[in-house]
Amino acid sequence: MNQSVSRNARKAAAALLCTTFLLLGACGNSGKQAASDQPYDENAKANITWLNILHTASPPTDTVLNKLEEKTNADIQFSWIPDASKEERINTALASDSLADIVTLTLLDNSSVRNSLKSGLFWEVEPYLNDYPNLAKISEDTRRSASIDGKLYGVPFQKDLARNGITIRKDWLDKLGLETPHTTDELMEVARAFTEDDPDGNGKRDTTGFVDRSDLIYGAFKTLSSYFGTPNNWAVSDDGKMTPEFMTDSYISTMNYMKELYENGYINKDFAVTAKTDQQQKFAQGKAGIYVGAIFDSKNLLNMAKGIQDNMELALVNDITQNGDESERAIWAANNGIGGLLAFPRSEVKDEAELKRVLKFVNDLMDEDAYALMTYGIEGTHYTVDDQDAATITNTDLWQQEVQPFAASRPKESGYPIHDADPLKQESDKLIAENANYAVLNPAYSLESETYNTQGSELQKIVVDATYKYILGEIDEAGFKSAVKNWRKSGGDSIISEYEAAYKANQS
Repeated sequence: MNQSVSRNARKAAAALLCTTFLLLGACGNSGKQAASDQPYDENAKANITWLNILHTASPPTDTVLNKLEEKTNADIQFSWIPDASKEERINTALASDSLADIVTLTLLDNSSVRNSLKSGLFWEVEPYLNDYPNLAKISEDTRRSASIDGKLYGVPFQKDLARNGITIRKDWLDKLGLETPHTTDELMEVARAFTEDDPDGNGKRDTTGFVDRSDLIYGAFKTLSSYFGTPNNWAVSDDGKMTPEFMTDSYISTMNYMKELYENGYINKDFAVTAKTDQQQKFAQGKAGIYVGAIFDSKNLLNMAKGIQDNMELALVNDITQNGDESERAIWAANNGIGGLLAFPRSEVKDEAELKRVLKFVNDLMDEDAYALMTYGIEGTHYTVDDQDAATITNTDLWQQEVQPFAASRPKESGYPIHDADPLKQESDKLIAENANYAVLNPAYSLESETYNTQGSELQKIVVDATYKYILGEIDEAGFKSAVKNWRKSGGDSIISEYEAAYKANQS
């Protein structure tokens, strides 16, 4: 048998077994390079186990993995957890200490994750970061945002700070003689026209302006709330008083805006129960002309429309304000640009020498050639690149099988010379970079509240339900404020006071 084929088969079997028996604690220390009394040589080949999240239907084949192993001088054994079940599986793995050298932790607001990090289960890494050229470039703001109680328990996934904006059917704007909107009123008028003025020219009133989904964060609501001046989750005053976003006038203004869209039929009537995939399909099928979400979704929307809406042209907008005043520009920053942590359990990474070797591995993953492998694949097999560092995927099916599953594992997702050749993707990248100048951070992101850790999800449901009911006309403003009072007395006031105490402690 071919030696590389045999090796790949063994690795695939090991990964499958490790994933299958994760809940039984089967992964353990299998495949470790050295015992704790045999320190790692940072330049020696390492055996790296990685408990990771899978965002695609199936794990990648070994084609790109083999190249990553060459690049990082490591034998990498992945244990993949499907994204849909990550919370349950990660919680169980933490409880049973069934971990790996590297554990991908994306749910930093999860109480089990936070408690595990604070308990000393994972290495504190900040004292080591400046010893590695790529890790040393992680900004102080990023380090602070990713810390818990002032301590950094893993290498932060560095995401673009603010990725959201609006994608609009430019061909519909042109047909109706409309300009690209730059204020909330202009956006409302476009929504009206796309609903009432037959933008697709079929003689029927069968389109809406907005198409949205059942997500107040990554759907339209939170981005629109930025345009009305709503803080990102929390506002903090000069004297350290904390106010949740839903207790601000701008949050009410956002609900009123969404309510107007809903009452006039300018948004899909089923938005409150629509999944993201269905939202994107409706846009691609020409049922709506305004999509609010990640700006880079525009490329996918256009690709989905091929063969259905071949005349589709898109405009990307990231500068909506209430009054067209540049000084009012704002956009919320998702998790302050933190996508989670690459964390290193002390049960697997036994000593400082092993930690340094694993950190070197993560540092190497941040090199441009490793980024290119995890983003585009192998040049000549999955993509071509021109003399301007613009990459074009040449075999989409192969790329999806062998490359795409690695994208979510990149420790850093932007800032490299190599870039997508697609003009729409280039435009979205430019606007996302521009967004960083107007990003609104969540001042409570790294703060600790025991009540939030234990009751946060339950309490947030009170506000989410009330927000939807207000938009759908099932309650009025008094009813919404009554729900807020319920949130406060059920534990919300404790969250406020605990965050204020934590904020004050961090300032001292």
